[in-house]
Amino acid sequence: MLQVSRKEIVVASEVSASWLFLLFNLPAKHASERVKVWRRLKKFGAVQLKTSTYVLPDELVHYERFQWLAKEIDDGGGEATLVRVKDIEGMPYAAVVALFNEARARDYDEIVEPLTQLIKERKGRKMAADTFAGELEKVRKRFLEIQEIDYFQSTRGEDTRALFQKAESLGAYKKKPETRARLRVEDFRGKTWVTRPRPEIDRVGSAWLITKFIDQNAKFVFANTPAAAPDAIPYDMFEVEFSHHADACTFETLLERFAIRDRAVLRIAELIHDADLEDEKFHRVEGFGVEQIFKGWAKQGLTDQQILTKGFECFDALYAQFKRT
Repeated sequence: MLQVSRKEIVVASEVSASWLFLLFNLPAKHASERVKVWRRLKKFGAVQLKTSTYVLPDELVHYERFQWLAKEIDDGGGEATLVRVKDIEGMPYAAVVALFNEARARDYDEIVEPLTQLIKERKGRKMAADTFAGELEKVRKRFLEIQEIDYFQSTRGEDTRALFQKAESLGAYKKKPETRARLRVEDFRGKTWVTRPRPEIDRVGSAWLITKFIDQNAKFVFANTPAAAPDAIPYDMFEVEFSHHADACTFETLLERFAIRDRAVLRIAELIHDADLEDEKFHRVEGFGVEQIFKGWAKQGLTDQQILTKGFECFDALYAQFKRT
């Protein structure tokens, strides 16, 4: 067993450090304290490397979490060491990231089955609208908790989000869409917008729409949650104004809120809707091809900003074509 006192060991400089390790020891008789610590580590999204050795990305919030947890371990009769490192011998950065993504994949898998069952029952009209909405909200709560600790934006998280979009679109016919006030583009100029990393067709298309019809000088940043960029306007994220509502994708929500009625843009909205929601509402199969291009750029290693730049060129071309036909 590890026998060390609680202290901080700096293995690399604070500027270049990449990981935080928490190593701890609790006497076997303190079973309740062990369970308490384990639950806290799970809530933080920490990954276990060895017995009583856990790791998190080297960020201030995690440093503070580990500091407090180390103090609790000390107070509970145990011993803990907080270690900051840059490299882990025999385990490259990508391998550690893979461990985090695998852990989050297991978390997401816990909600995929009940979510899939909800979709199946709603499609078969075997579940009342109010019951469906209530059960979906329960699953969404857990999804948001997992998303908060999905530090490296795992692909399983994207897949699970797509399932939520399908589920939400199934709930659209049970209620009359909300009437939302029209917005003035003049009030949204000179703004910064934030959306999730690795943008695909709805996020890229929405950014293009914002730049072309709302604010040509708009800036875009990327984060997992709106709280990470509090001064920016969030879009295509959960529980925000400019996102999916009823059976509308984010692009369609922006069209409706800003009363954009350009015919070519409306045609683009149809292909984005079908590719993003996969409900075949408009039977616009070309959108799936555009979506695959964006996925391919991400796999090639393009940055989020590079995907936006190339995506804007793609939508400019589509717009020019649709204006001619």
